[in-house]
Amino acid sequence: MTPRDRLLGLTVIVLWGLNFLAIRVGLDHFPPFFFAALRFLIIAIPVVIFVPRPQVPLRWLLLYGFGFGFGQFVFLFWAMHSGMPTGLASLVLQSSAPFTVLLGAFLLREKLSVWQVSGIAVAVVGMSLIGWDRSHHAALLPVILTLLGGLSWAFGNLGSRLAAANTVGEPAPMRLMLWMCVIPPLPMLALSAVVEGPTAGWHALGTAFSADAWPSLVGLAYIILLGTIAGSGLWTMLMGRYPAGMVAPLSLLVPVVGIGASGLFLHEDPSPLSLVGAVIVIAGASAAQMRRKPANTVFSDTPAASPPARLGV
Repeated sequence: MTPRDRLLGLTVIVLWGLNFLAIRVGLDHFPPFFFAALRFLIIAIPVVIFVPRPQVPLRWLLLYGFGFGFGQFVFLFWAMHSGMPTGLASLVLQSSAPFTVLLGAFLLREKLSVWQVSGIAVAVVGMSLIGWDRSHHAALLPVILTLLGGLSWAFGNLGSRLAAANTVGEPAPMRLMLWMCVIPPLPMLALSAVVEGPTAGWHALGTAFSADAWPSLVGLAYIILLGTIAGSGLWTMLMGRYPAGMVAPLSLLVPVVGIGASGLFLHEDPSPLSLVGAVIVIAGASAAQMRRKPANTVFSDTPAASPPARLGV
């Protein structure tokens, strides 16, 4: 990964780490499933009208949209609405990184270096240390829901990579990300209508312009403009440019920003043990970004010349 792309990846980490604060503010006013639908619906309407659909196989676009868009945020918003602390949510959701690496290795047969595997293992130790230290802040159900969100994100990462690798013509990562946003709104609105009631979300939207609820609109704007369009657009570009096992470990740094921001703004102060775990996460994620050496690979059963993202297409 080039220094420029590494810097772009770190920019995504900061945007996504702060995104958890915006989610918390929004969930203080909106029902979770409707809030998840709204953040994509506002993007999807102008996209359908003004943005040409990227020439990618529909199945990979659907995998990207249902994994990254629908599954990840339905489970994440449900978990945070059920009591998952903001900082801990930012940590547990990054289970997507080891999930992505493993899925990329076994489903796409992507090569993993010893450095990548070791780095992931070290980062998971750090995440586990933070999770063990902070687990008393959350019940079991929110943690399980957040893990399911991480698994959904991992499948979305694979869908993003497969879609980008099989684009007809010039790659268009921003268009791909924007059209991913077209997929989740209708299923999410249907889920909201069934679970939360057909009018609950719309009533919350109608009262969001009051003096007490306007911060939820600020949170929604951040999620749409910075968390989704900027953050997810850059992430999609990186996933299309590099193997999933090289990009995904960067997301392990999100909890460092998320826990720090939640401590600063929400007074979820990290303990010394959590800080030690954060340092371990940084060290592991950095090691996982080391350049692969062909002589030291694992989980590899395809020739190096084979483009892994096109297997099975």
